[in-house]
Amino acid sequence: MKEIDPKELESNNGQNGKPIWVAHDGKVFDLSESGLWEGGLHMGSHSAGADLTEELAAAPHGPEMLERYKQIGYLTSAVNPPDEQPSENVLAEDMPPHPTGSSLLTRFPVLRRHPHPMTVHFPIVFGISVPVFTLLYLISHVTGFEITAFYCLGAGILTTPVAMATGYITWRINYGGRPLRPVSIKKPLSVILLCVYLAAFIWRAAVPGILTPITGASFVYLVLVLILIPLVTMLGWYGASLTFPLPRKKG
Repeated sequence: MKEIDPKELESNNGQNGKPIWVAHDGKVFDLSESGLWEGGLHMGSHSAGADLTEELAAAPHGPEMLERYKQIGYLTSAVNPPDEQPSENVLAEDMPPHPTGSSLLTRFPVLRRHPHPMTVHFPIVFGISVPVFTLLYLISHVTGFEITAFYCLGAGILTTPVAMATGYITWRINYGGRPLRPVSIKKPLSVILLCVYLAAFIWRAAVPGILTPITGASFVYLVLVLILIPLVTMLGWYGASLTFPLPRKKG
């Protein structure tokens, strides 16, 4: 481990082929192997070559994500001239905006990270709730469970397009619209999820007693409902791979 001063840290900002270094709590990490720090910019908000101790406190993950990468040294303390003293409270709107949607980010800095991680939970929860309440109805024959499953289908139809829209905005703003494998997989999965929601909802609305009695059509409807679980699971997994990426395997 070596001591790294702020100037050396700042020079390794991922630009012009330089390594991608960031500091946190006095430790300096090399994130050059991370696909989410290409060009030294992460999520359209965080720049390499800087101490991210304060910024990480507001991130959706903790320092454990940095610790997956190699620590190369320790950051030495530095005394800046009075005219170069950094502000103690750096607001999102004070950060250099991403070229994509910069005016939008200036007016609504919350768009940098939060909308999609917040809205995406709704279609995922409803996607799990529909099969659960449907199975509870088949086991207990309590009509309220089946009706709740129907309501959850409707809620899934309403919330999925919102999650898709915020996901597209996040991808454009935070990643510059770059082709990313998780995004390429999530796009068609989201469309399939919405289609399943619509198909099951329309079918159940047209045939309220689809599960009573149990027929061949009932089994097909049940399979359609159960498909929601692997769909939302895969969407959640690939979404989490962006927020909580696994380090690349060497070699």
